Amino acid sequence: MTSPASTSCACVPAAARPAPQARSAYRVFRCIATRWADNDMYGHVNNVVYYGWFDTAVNAYLIEQGVLDIHAGQTIGLVVETRCNYFAPLAFPQTVEAGIRVARLGGSSVCYELGLFAQGAPRTAAAGHFIHVYVDRASRRPVPLPPALRAVLQALVMPG
Repeated sequence: MTSPASTSCACVPAAARPAPQARSAYRVFRCIATRWADNDMYGHVNNVVYYGWFDTAVNAYLIEQGVLDIHAGQTIGLVVETRCNYFAPLAFPQTVEAGIRVARLGGSSVCYELGLFAQGAPRTAAAGHFIHVYVDRASRRPVPLPPALRAVLQALVMPG
């Protein structure tokens, strides 16, 4: 029997397997309190919760920056792709620090990359991405990123 770290999946070549990342790889951070209900029967946070943290970190940041109105805004972001890699367990009652950066900024889409850290930890416990396509709320057709949103997102792009 092999350990989980040594198994490989045909869809991810061994050379492409991601590794934990340092805090310096992210532009901004948001603290998220774990909840009792986040733990699964194995005593750690269930994998599905991580995707909720991704959504919470990005959307809360955009709301705080004044560029996302979830109730009345004309432009909304729809998730079209997600991925998460797990490196170390997280569990209640830890505080999670979600690092956010933008990997790619398109005309109507953005690829967010997130790192989830146990509070104070130097490396990610999990890292992943999701892609938002920004659309008109009524028609659900892609629209160009509004200038104010683009400016906020541009500040999250890592140099280099």
